[in-house]
Amino acid sequence: MSRWRWGIASLFFFSTVINYIDRQTLSVLAPTLTKELAISDQQYANILTAFLAAYTLMYVGSGFLVDRWGTRRALSIFMVWWSTANMLHAFVRGPWSLAGFRLLLGAGESGNFMAASKGVSDWFEPKDRGFVNGLVQAGASVGAVIAPPVVTTLAAFYGWRAAFIATGALGLLWLIPWLILTRHAVALPVPPGPRRSWTEMLRYRQTWGLLLARFLSDPIWWFYLFWLPKYLVDKRGFTVMEMGLLAWMPYLTADLGSLLGGWLSGQLVKRGRPPVDARLTWMLPFAALMPLSMAIGFVESRNVALALICVVTFAHMGWKTNQATLTNDIYPREVVGTVSGLLAFGNGLGGTLFTALTGWMVVHFSYASVFVLMGLLHPLAYLLVRYLVRTPIHDSPSSHP
Repeated sequence: MSRWRWGIASLFFFSTVINYIDRQTLSVLAPTLTKELAISDQQYANILTAFLAAYTLMYVGSGFLVDRWGTRRALSIFMVWWSTANMLHAFVRGPWSLAGFRLLLGAGESGNFMAASKGVSDWFEPKDRGFVNGLVQAGASVGAVIAPPVVTTLAAFYGWRAAFIATGALGLLWLIPWLILTRHAVALPVPPGPRRSWTEMLRYRQTWGLLLARFLSDPIWWFYLFWLPKYLVDKRGFTVMEMGLLAWMPYLTADLGSLLGGWLSGQLVKRGRPPVDARLTWMLPFAALMPLSMAIGFVESRNVALALICVVTFAHMGWKTNQATLTNDIYPREVVGTVSGLLAFGNGLGGTLFTALTGWMVVHFSYASVFVLMGLLHPLAYLLVRYLVRTPIHDSPSSHP
C-alpha cells in the first residue's frame, strides 16, 4: 500500500509539472510570438483571460467529474484533453485562434488539481497530506522552472510552433505509468458518518472563507506565470536568452516554499497539533513576507528585483500548500473533489479579473503599481482564513455562517 501510494504521489507531481510546462510555453514564447503575430499587450491580456475564463468555469465541472468518475479515470481524460489543446497552438495564425486554443487548454488543465486534491484524501493520512500537497504545488514550480530553458531551446532550434508540439506530447507519455500504477492502489477506508452533499458545504463559513482567500491570494501566482518573462525582458532589460537562463530562479524558490510549507505543518500534526491549526500556524509567517512585493517595482538593480521576486514566490507557495491542504483537513472525502472545484472557482475568478486588471494597469500606469497591489492581498486573505476557517466541518456542526 505504502509503495503504491507514494508512486501515485510522484505521478501527481509529474502531472503538475507537465500541466505547468504546457501553460508556460506561451508565456516563455510571448516576446517572440506576440511580435511575429503583431499581438498588442492588451490583446495578450485578453488571450490570457480566455484561458483563465475557461479554467475558472471548469473548476466546478471538473471537481464534480472527479467525484463522479474517480481520480484515475478523470485525470486520464483531463491529461489527454489539455495535451491535445497545447499541441494545437502550433497552428495559431493570429490573436483569435490563439485565444481559442488557450480556452481549450484552460478547460482541461483545471482538472489536474481537482484530481490531485481528491487523490490526497483517497490515499493519504492527515500527517502526510501537507507534504503530498507540497509535491503537487512543487510540480507547478518545477514545471515553471523547466519551461524557460527547455522551450527557448526548442524554439531556437526548431521554431516556436514545434515547441508547442513537443511540450504537448509529454502528457501522452505520462499516461502509461499512471494507468499501470493506479490499477494496484486501494483507497483509505471512508470514516463512518452521514454523507453530505456538496450543496450543504456552501452553508458553512469555512467554504466561504477559503473561497474568498483564494480569490485574493491565488492571482499573485498567475501574474508570475504569465507576466514574469515579459516583465524581465520589457522592463528590466534582460535579453530573451538571459530571461531563459534566469527566469527559473523564482520558480525554484517557489518549489522550496511548497515542500517546506507542507513539511512544516506536517511536523506539527505528527506532534499532536490539530491539522487545521497546524496549517494556519505556518500560513501566518508566509503571509507576513508578501508585502516585500511592494518594493520590486522601485528598486533600481534588476538583480535585487529578481531576488525580491524569489522571496515572494517562496512565501506564496508555502502559503498556498497549506491553504490547499485545509480542504483535505476540513471536508468529508466524498465531496473533496467537488468542493475543491468550488473553492478553486475563487482562484480562477480572482486570476481572471486580476490578469485583465494587470493588462490595464501596465498600459495606463506601470508594473510598479501591480507589485504594490500584490503586496497587500495575502495579509488580507490571512485575516479572512483566521476568522472563518478554524475547525473541520465534521467536528463543528455550529460552523454555519
